[in-house]
Amino acid sequence: DSSMGIGGAYERELRSVLAGEEKGIRAITRSCSETERAQAMQICQRPFLVVRAPGSGSEGTGDLLALRGDMCFPIEVKSSKKPKLYLSGRTVLQYQALEEIGVRCSIQPFYAYRLKGVRGDSWRIFRVRTEGLTGKLRLLSRTVPELPLTRNGTPYLDWEKGLPLHKFLSLISKSENANNIQPSTSLNKTNFSVSDSSKVQYESSSERTASSLSNS
Repeated sequence: DSSMGIGGAYERELRSVLAGEEKGIRAITRSCSETERAQAMQICQRPFLVVRAPGSGSEGTGDLLALRGDMCFPIEVKSSKKPKLYLSGRTVLQYQALEEIGVRCSIQPFYAYRLKGVRGDSWRIFRVRTEGLTGKLRLLSRTVPELPLTRNGTPYLDWEKGLPLHKFLSLISKSENANNIQPSTSLNKTNFSVSDSSKVQYESSSERTASSLSNS
């Protein structure tokens, strides 16, 4: 959606939320339950730097880029009065560009869909189909639904099928996700056997001999 007018207002709304601004989160959770608001508020502990993507000529960046030490992702922002929003023409190309960027850069692009005039959490999150994800983004991609497809295989947005924003915020604010990734690396360190370490010492000593020979 363009940065002018109503589309821009929703973009700013989402930007404020991902940046962990309490005022922005209170605004979007005004008619939510206390539990839902508490889930959304978790983002205040782990906020993102959120950058508005440049305009035309840079397809695949989405409308917003969210950056944090452990993850970054582009987000395309859409809004409608109807629960279903079909992509055609330029918006299909937009989707394809996001899909391409996702695969090429091993990142997970998202769509944020704002339904106008509903109570409660009016935002739903979808992910663009991609591959080659690692770490947190991979874990996240298992929970966030992909855009559904029409009968002819074109992606579209169905608000009813998306992940509510407050749940998405809670997911991306969890630091445990990082711990799920670490055990394998720390196990490798403890299993580092004596023969391995002596081999390393042997290799380094033979390298030292070689270098001293070449220097003489």
